[in-house]
Amino acid sequence: MGRAFGPREELAKEAGEGAMKPTRSWFAAGLLALCAVTGAMQRPAQAQNYPARPVKLVVPYAPGGPNDIVARILAQKLTEALGGQFYVENTSGAGGTIGMGAAANAAGDGHTLLVANQDLIVQPIIKAKVPYDPVRSFAPVTLVVTAPEMIVVHPSIPVNDVKELIALLKANPGKYSYASPGYGTTPHLACEWLFRLDNGIEITHVPFQGAAPAVQSVLAGQTPVFHNVLPAVAPHVRAGTMRALAVAASKRTPHFPDLPTIGEAGFPGHEVGFWMGVYASAGTPQPVVELLNSQIGRIMNLPDVKERFATIGFDPTLSTPAELTAHMKAETDKWSKVVREANIKIE
Repeated sequence: MGRAFGPREELAKEAGEGAMKPTRSWFAAGLLALCAVTGAMQRPAQAQNYPARPVKLVVPYAPGGPNDIVARILAQKLTEALGGQFYVENTSGAGGTIGMGAAANAAGDGHTLLVANQDLIVQPIIKAKVPYDPVRSFAPVTLVVTAPEMIVVHPSIPVNDVKELIALLKANPGKYSYASPGYGTTPHLACEWLFRLDNGIEITHVPFQGAAPAVQSVLAGQTPVFHNVLPAVAPHVRAGTMRALAVAASKRTPHFPDLPTIGEAGFPGHEVGFWMGVYASAGTPQPVVELLNSQIGRIMNLPDVKERFATIGFDPTLSTPAELTAHMKAETDKWSKVVREANIKIE
């Protein structure tokens, strides 16, 4: 328990007659320090009353997927931190564009947030029309998690690295197939990029409605080649029911430190990762965006949250709004080139 300041004589007695006595400058310095602390605790004026009502976190997919898991953790922690209710609403369909469109059309006041992955920028590239603009419809808040994709095969495939896989596929045109979570998803685009565009390989693409059925097809050996996000395949790699060949990233993943990167495997530049960000609707006041950015940053560094994501295979990856905007631009450029050269489109 802190001690209240006593009379000057008590302070002098306690510290000695030569001790510094309270002066006008001493009190001024203390006042300035108090103001600095108080100011740091206050929210910007436009964010002082935020949230004024329940805040909806739109997840443009069905419950249970990675976006849903991340959104529910954020909703719980933001509710605790900001004193208002944050809740998740799943609005799935059309590759996520229905939910993204709903978030884009919400009022720009910070009471509707979108938790979206790279589909936010990929869908407008492959589709003639979507109900939002990935740049103008949203106010980016922050990246939250990333995860690299991995190239894996069914154990019956007699290869141990990516070069051996490429050689096998080239020697057997049309014999093998690869699974993806759907036409136009990044695993599909990644395989078109690596196999067809870069290596001229004839291989059959088998799209599924989501990652779960694609994983089951790979496990059964029906579509023995797979390029997918680490959390979807990691348990099967550890169990020996899939064989990992490389991680499609610029550096090795701590989840599989002995697994080479795609560059180390002989194919530099072929870097493909899953990423997820939080967005407010366009027009949301900057102080609200900054408040959300700082609070989500704090949440993602909580030990229990970091442990939860590590178990899943996600890496907490925070950013400023400007950095998220730049990341979206770089990803758009990369996938636009792949889609154009591979002639991938959905009318």
